[in-house]
Amino acid sequence: MQRDFLQRDIKRINDEYEDIIKKLEGILQLEKNYYLAIKANAKETVDFKIKEILDDIPVEELNRNKSGIRIKALKDNGIDNLGQLSQYSSFMISAIRGISEDAMYTIRRELENIKKQAATGIKINLSLDHKDSLSTKVLISVAQYKYIRSTSENAKTLLEKYKRNIKYDLEDLKIANVNSFKWLLTGKNKQMKALEAYKRLSGNEYNELKEESKNLLVRTKRIIDINERIAWDDFAKKSVQYNGILEKVVPELFGTNDTFYGLPKDLAVEINDQCFFPKGLKCELRAYQEWGVKYALHQKRVLLGDEMGLGKTVQAIATMVSLKNTEESHFIVVCPASVLSNWCREIKKHSLLRVVKIHGSGRNEALRSWLKNGGVAVTTYETTGYINLDDDFKFSMLIVDEAHYIKNESAKRTQNVLKLCDHADRLLFMTGTALENKVDEMTALINILQPDVAASIKNMKSISSAPAFRNKIAPVYYRRKREDVLKDLPEKNETEEWCSMNQEEKNKYETAVCNHQFMEARRVSWNVDNIFNSSKARRLKELVEEAESDGRKIIVFSYFRETIAKVMELLGDRCTNPINGSISLIRRQQILDEFEKAGAGKVLPAQIQAGGTGLNIQTASVVIICEPQLKPSIENQAISRAYRMGQSRDVFVYRLLCEKSIDEKLVKVLQDKQILFDNFADKSVAAKESLEVSDVKFGQLINEEIERIKKEKGMVES
Repeated sequence: MQRDFLQRDIKRINDEYEDIIKKLEGILQLEKNYYLAIKANAKETVDFKIKEILDDIPVEELNRNKSGIRIKALKDNGIDNLGQLSQYSSFMISAIRGISEDAMYTIRRELENIKKQAATGIKINLSLDHKDSLSTKVLISVAQYKYIRSTSENAKTLLEKYKRNIKYDLEDLKIANVNSFKWLLTGKNKQMKALEAYKRLSGNEYNELKEESKNLLVRTKRIIDINERIAWDDFAKKSVQYNGILEKVVPELFGTNDTFYGLPKDLAVEINDQCFFPKGLKCELRAYQEWGVKYALHQKRVLLGDEMGLGKTVQAIATMVSLKNTEESHFIVVCPASVLSNWCREIKKHSLLRVVKIHGSGRNEALRSWLKNGGVAVTTYETTGYINLDDDFKFSMLIVDEAHYIKNESAKRTQNVLKLCDHADRLLFMTGTALENKVDEMTALINILQPDVAASIKNMKSISSAPAFRNKIAPVYYRRKREDVLKDLPEKNETEEWCSMNQEEKNKYETAVCNHQFMEARRVSWNVDNIFNSSKARRLKELVEEAESDGRKIIVFSYFRETIAKVMELLGDRCTNPINGSISLIRRQQILDEFEKAGAGKVLPAQIQAGGTGLNIQTASVVIICEPQLKPSIENQAISRAYRMGQSRDVFVYRLLCEKSIDEKLVKVLQDKQILFDNFADKSVAAKESLEVSDVKFGQLINEEIERIKKEKGMVES
């Protein structure tokens, strides 16, 4: 190959590759720029909110600490509130007649203290229901950063693969860019290296770099062009990703004052140092979720009791992924049959872990496959009785979902799960309802995990022992509440919709009460012959129509299948098929898929026992509950189907209630029953669940209703 031919091409080749490298490095810089843009836009939003707060604070507040500031001098200059004052520079303040330089510094100090106090409660809360120019700026920068990260990662990979070799080839090629005399004096070895470098640079050696860099630049152009509509549409589908990015970039706007996430300091320090290996996890964890994973890894035998909607399933999956990355191979998940398919879907969706469903007629073959090849065996409580393992067989982790199912040690399913526990190196129990009826049930679960801890709390049952109780069980039981860790959740608005009964409803209700027909009494208003004469049904229809006009979808919950049937009759084609305990898991998922694809105004009717667990329905933002439940946890679980991480709109919860009925008494008694468990549960240590209204207590309420009705009718002396 002639040297003069090389010389003509050298500048073009050099410019071409330097341009490619420069553009790829520019993509890396673009990621940094968008990261900084998020910070800047978030600060602008916070500053605006602080200014709004300061606008409402009179300038006299500067003298709260008796600083001796001449407020009149400020007011004479047109400064009536701290918002106006915040717009003044130090020079402008000291230029005010009557304000000395020393007073200026005092004013600045007091103003800054007040601004810090105002900033304490400020958070960024992206919601489709609260769009404004500032939140849109934040959102667009997050969207750009979100998409540039994968592009930047690809650019980084290309640079790591090719940049060094290209640099060496271009250096070798330089020797050919000399006059003929110097070329002749160049050694044969260098001449050969120059010729070889030319072949690589002008041939196919770097084709991947050229093609991929072009694709990345096209993608980068699309990212730069992201606008308001694109960003908000994407947020509606992927709000978890957006809020996760914000939490990492501006954690001060998402964190809590509790830097130890509710754990004792010494334990928290150990948890913080725990290694977590996420390779193979296909989703990003929120900060509190990663903390939960580290807790499970470090403590080895734990009960995770996070409130509904905080992603216990994802934390469990991430724990298995981390263990898989440390050469662990076999895992088992035990769950209720109603969520068996959901667990399999979630594991596949969020990880690269192998999933084996051990259930039904093929359970024995599936078990053999799992024993041989490993992965995650997902099975039901009922199927655990068919899983027999060799005495010396050990597997990495047993995850027990809805672990309160095994609180009764004499139950067969408890005994079957305990047999599996003997083969597991680690245990992760999960439940949002660890305290159902008494603290003893919590102790029973802890006793399986860490008997020593259970023994230390055996006699702790009074409210006065609650703080000690929480500290004692912190090494084994961990619970976070939504309001403590999900600062980005949209608003939840709960409303009691009190309806006045008409005469037909009243007659039906009073007959049921006086005949001690408990269930019929609970169906007050829904048990009329003509559903269109029901006051609750009438209000339900109004709420559905209002939700449709606001572009929302609705879930309607009731304990009674008869009530669900009435809802179907009332709303007709607005409804999907109902979800109840009799439909198969496959059919239930089909109904959910239909609901997710439907437009505004679509209604998903569900029996609260069947629809209140194992479902994620963030596509709905209106929840209507047809009657009070006998256990608050049932309502809380149902609401959490929609009000959970991933919800991008404000959630409206409506409870349909009838005046002068058992509804009034149920609402009151259930509120009262929260007190004990508030004390044991709130501080991230015991589940916040209240006592169920027993048959005896319900009977007492019915008797009170009978007396009220008789009194109203003049049948008893007042």
